[in-house]
Amino acid sequence: MKTRPLDLGRLNAQHSAETARLLHALHEAALSGVTTGAASPRPVIDASWQRMIRIGLSPDQSTSSVLLQTAELEHRRRATVLGELMPSLSEGLVSIADASMQVMVVTDEEGRVLWRDGNQAVIRRANGICLEEGAAWSEGTTGTNAIGTALAAARPVQVHSAEHFVRTLHNWTCAAAPVHDPRDGRLLGIIDISGPDSTFHPATLALVDSVAQLAVSELRNRHHVSIERLRSVAAPVLCGVGGRALAVDTHGWLAAVTGMAPPDRLPLPKSFAAGRRWLPSLGMCAVEPLPGGWLIRIDEDTRGVTDRVVLDLTAPRRSTVTVSGAAGSWTHELSPRHAELLYVLTLHPGGRTAAELAGDLFGDTTRTVTVRAEMSRVRRHFAEVLAHRPYRFVEGVEVEVVLPEHPVDLLPHSTAPAVRGRV
Repeated sequence: MKTRPLDLGRLNAQHSAETARLLHALHEAALSGVTTGAASPRPVIDASWQRMIRIGLSPDQSTSSVLLQTAELEHRRRATVLGELMPSLSEGLVSIADASMQVMVVTDEEGRVLWRDGNQAVIRRANGICLEEGAAWSEGTTGTNAIGTALAAARPVQVHSAEHFVRTLHNWTCAAAPVHDPRDGRLLGIIDISGPDSTFHPATLALVDSVAQLAVSELRNRHHVSIERLRSVAAPVLCGVGGRALAVDTHGWLAAVTGMAPPDRLPLPKSFAAGRRWLPSLGMCAVEPLPGGWLIRIDEDTRGVTDRVVLDLTAPRRSTVTVSGAAGSWTHELSPRHAELLYVLTLHPGGRTAAELAGDLFGDTTRTVTVRAEMSRVRRHFAEVLAHRPYRFVEGVEVEVVLPEHPVDLLPHSTAPAVRGRV
């Protein structure tokens, strides 16, 4: 029998026990694989439930997670531009959350709670479900919920009552929207409003999404101002430069150019610094600092050359990387940890986040501070071929891995799950 997706807004405009019973019936039917009545879960909820069933998540599990340590929490707060927007976010949502008996939550791109504010009574109640600073709220940890499902679906999501996969959350309602960096489209995090299920209102999702879009707009305006400021400084400098040159901000966005077609954005390594630098899209360049960016002069004899990287893991105790390009080639001997990191990146051309690398190396996705520190050291040597957010080899770089003859000799001293799983 064909069923019709539940219209959450219409059914819950006036919260009722009948609605709650219907949501619970849909939840139990999904777990048993039996269709019930004329209604069905909303598509975004049904898709999330199916993901939870596939990964074997228990609906009776706790929503508790290992909280980030204070140092890691503070590091993540400082590392995200969302911190600069907290005054605006708080002004737009905290007073509303407080008055409506809810809490505002802001997470990073992994679903880790970085900030929380709102009604104090609800905050105390939220502690009981581990909706607190440093907690993990991805789907894989806490099941279907607005934060985790917004991350998975890459769209604003409202989850109410028994639409949550884990039964502990059936007396909660939440609405969340992702925030993307307008400079590169990268996901920055999630803005969420959560509270007891009795506080549900269908307009909450539109409110949260509007605040998220205002945050993006503020970031975009700030970026335009910084680009104009850099352009005013760079334009007279470029007038005196012979050959091809350009001025970009610290994110690689173009402010001014001479002698070449203007690119929209120039990918820059995280550890970019003044001096002679190899950039895959331009070749060898002379880099000079400008206020708020860089002046990049391009060597004409390196145009159109693609790097090649060879990761040699054949020697049990001496792994090396050889980088070849227009400036020649050079070889660097790797520490065991750096050999592990580069090997894992070759397995994932699309890139890995710090949390994913922490799981690959340590079997513990919370050890991101260690991963970031090690990746920072690696990129001091290989900034021209390694990108970040996520960590990966840059596009256009040919990467070859030379493995030992016998799989058991692959990084034999490594205990990393990602390495041992290939042996």
